[in-house]
Amino acid sequence: MTKLFWNALKFSPVVFAATFFATNSALAVEANDQVNSVAQLTQASKSQEIGQVTSVSQFSDVQPTDWAFQALQSLVERYGCIAGYPNGTYRGNRALTRYEFAAGLNACLDRVNELIATATADMVSKEDLATLQRLQEEFSAELATLRGRVDALEARTSELEANQFSTTTKLRGEAIFALANAFGDERAGGGDLADNAIFAYRARLSFESSFTGSDKLQVRMQARNVPQYSGTNTGTNMTRLGFDGVTTNGTNVEVDKVNYEFNLSNALRVKVDAVGAELWNNTNVFNPDFRSSGSGAISRYGRFSPIYRASSPGGAGLTVTVNPRGPISFTGAYLAPRASNPTDENGLFDGANAFFGQIDFKPSQALNVGFAYSRTYQNAANGVNLFGSQGSSLANNPFASDATSANNYSIMANFRPTPTIGVGGWVGYTDAQAERGASREADIWYWAANLGIRDFGAKGNILGVIFGQPPKVTGGSGINRESDTSYHLEGLYRMKLTDNIAVTPGLLVIFNPEHNDNNDTIYVGTIRTTFSF
Repeated sequence: MTKLFWNALKFSPVVFAATFFATNSALAVEANDQVNSVAQLTQASKSQEIGQVTSVSQFSDVQPTDWAFQALQSLVERYGCIAGYPNGTYRGNRALTRYEFAAGLNACLDRVNELIATATADMVSKEDLATLQRLQEEFSAELATLRGRVDALEARTSELEANQFSTTTKLRGEAIFALANAFGDERAGGGDLADNAIFAYRARLSFESSFTGSDKLQVRMQARNVPQYSGTNTGTNMTRLGFDGVTTNGTNVEVDKVNYEFNLSNALRVKVDAVGAELWNNTNVFNPDFRSSGSGAISRYGRFSPIYRASSPGGAGLTVTVNPRGPISFTGAYLAPRASNPTDENGLFDGANAFFGQIDFKPSQALNVGFAYSRTYQNAANGVNLFGSQGSSLANNPFASDATSANNYSIMANFRPTPTIGVGGWVGYTDAQAERGASREADIWYWAANLGIRDFGAKGNILGVIFGQPPKVTGGSGINRESDTSYHLEGLYRMKLTDNIAVTPGLLVIFNPEHNDNNDTIYVGTIRTTFSF
């Protein structure tokens, strides 16, 4: 009869383990975030973090104020049936609640059932059975509630496990809807400005897999139809948006990134790009508020120093970062845009390429300073575009598409006097040489400064202003210098509507486009809506 009675009260070890930890709010959040199974929670209770406690009095925050505490203390000491934390407290350093007490009681019920099931019932006295029965009656409501919580947790866990995308891969997505319009009297160089309003999009899906917990394999696909405000539209690359670009027919999907990064040691991080190598995704660019094409600056020039585009011809690459978490870190990279093409003046080493090095100095959370250098080579097979279509046409292609090598230097900084205010900018210089034809050289300078105010108006919002001079040929030999100066002025306000939706109205103004004060000022207004998950 006694055996039948206790079998009716039986709670399995799995149920108890899940119940015990479900009462802890921190672990409940962890279960939602990591989609742990109940079996995993049970295993966690046996890990090194949790030690066996043989006395209720070892829980320093449990107050022995009534008969139930005394009774459970006696049972625990005889049967060793409660697991606690090494510091003798329940997590959170709070008083033992009735639900936690019920969980401890359930552990003793489970232990007694185990003794009965293994034919060692003689170890359980009649007095202890009576005490357990009284405790169960006293805490019957809490036991029933805990059982309901476990059932709900098991059901939720089973549903999440059945519908999760992958145990190793996360799917991230971003979609941009853009309403934009360029306006002004004339395009740079004369002629009618393409001033019709446009509505365009960019959509990206990124599959990010980890096999060791510290590595990441990324495969990204995208489709987009955002026109470039340049050439026949505005007459200058200075008006380009930071998220522009068109895939075939504007709707076809392309794989634009495949890369794998991993740690060789705690002080050495390696990233291998098979396609879509972009240095601004591989290293710090000292412009945290504006670097993102989806949530940062609306312009191409406003995102970061042009040295990252000068050194990022796309294609394949290898990036190594030394001491990535330290106050001083070093980044070195090699990139080749046509690494998969075996013909002459292409391939991994015979075609265009870039060698890049950077020192990152961060003495405090408020200040971050860096110096970058790159040596680049571009030829007619790939096209010469020194700054990735930023600055004037002459600065991007100073020697009429002849093969060009360049030494690029840039100093970047970002200073945060308060958590909500960021001041940053960059200055850069490029010494370019023609590698074919007559001897020619070009000196090219650029600079920019920016101000970002976080949580302006509401938490998550950013108000930003960017002002600077795009790349300009200031001297050299065998070419003409640009005597006038263009100025880039940009204002934006990113409004975070939800955790996944942001709307950014912005205005870009280019004074004296193409470094020619005969050209009229050109404006580009944009409303960018970004959906991310």
